[in-house]
Amino acid sequence: MGFYEFFAGGGMARCGLGPSWPCLFANDFDPNKTAAYRAFFGPSPELRGDSIADLETSDLPGHADLAWASFPCQDLSLAGNGEGLKGQRSGTFWAFWRLMQGLRAEGRAPRMIVLENVRGAITSHQGRDFASICEALAQEGYRYAPLVVDAQHFLPQSRPRLFVVAFGPDALPVSGLVGNGPTTPWHPNSFAHAYDRLTPQARAAWLWITPPVPKGRTGKLSDLIEDQPSGVRWHTPFETKRILALMSPLHLEKVKKAKLEGGRRVGTVYKRTRPQDDGTKAQRAEVRFDEVAGCLRTPVGGSSRQIIMVVEGKKVRTRLLSPREAARLMGLPEAYPMPQRYNDAYHLIGDGVAVPVVSWLARTVIEPSLARNRSKEAA
Repeated sequence: MGFYEFFAGGGMARCGLGPSWPCLFANDFDPNKTAAYRAFFGPSPELRGDSIADLETSDLPGHADLAWASFPCQDLSLAGNGEGLKGQRSGTFWAFWRLMQGLRAEGRAPRMIVLENVRGAITSHQGRDFASICEALAQEGYRYAPLVVDAQHFLPQSRPRLFVVAFGPDALPVSGLVGNGPTTPWHPNSFAHAYDRLTPQARAAWLWITPPVPKGRTGKLSDLIEDQPSGVRWHTPFETKRILALMSPLHLEKVKKAKLEGGRRVGTVYKRTRPQDDGTKAQRAEVRFDEVAGCLRTPVGGSSRQIIMVVEGKKVRTRLLSPREAARLMGLPEAYPMPQRYNDAYHLIGDGVAVPVVSWLARTVIEPSLARNRSKEAA
């Protein structure tokens, strides 16, 4: 089962698919990400450091069973600039789609396609961007199944992501996988609004797949956090006091409760801009102690970096999440090498796809659908 990995980053989709999936081609134009990719997978002659806009179908070898595309999310994110699929970054979806159209014209269309992006892609431009993606898939003969999968089914990180699994004519989903309508937890209400915007052709191509619910994540956030991390330092008492000073009474109460419970409590903190009662906006620090980290982000575009807070009795310590801890929250193996610079490492991880989610999709949806087609061909 060969695959193409577009917008490959550090190769997290490849990690999730595993060694039974040979990578025929991969691309990413970020040199830090391609360096991380090669540091883990080896020389990787199949990896190109070109912008996807500069690629042609002649660059793509063979006939792939799967094309995976985690295209840029910045213009589709709720925290982004709102340009959607017309934006410079998220708009690269159309360069990817040009390649898919070209492969179809050559008789080499991938049997399946998986698109991955932020959940905000569903509602970007009142759903018009998502509808455009669905229409594009339907026009090229794919049936497609959108679903939202949260990484916290597998890992202690809240990371809901949109996945659109598209099936070509020779890779229809296995019996029992397709339902009659939306189901929890895969299909949020925002899908219904998007569905209503579609043409009859695109509606007919939409599939409500209902994969088995994962058995539950293994491990807790506190299991992944080190007392002596590499690449970061613990804050001074003054710095920790400043973070506490940014908390509202509600979040200070959470810290107080953690102190009273005793033992070692590990939480995560994000700084956010919140409206105040007087109409102004102010920076606030918000903490959670539910053994689940907040969603990892990239340290660009004004996004704050996630802070670890450890409460032991009356003692409160804070620091940035370390690169290795971030990698663990994405399900990457301990042997995965991290960039030396903190921001490079955090950008690499925050831009990636959670490895166990890819593995689960492969095991429950992608591989059974391709195997079904092979069984028919053999018969």
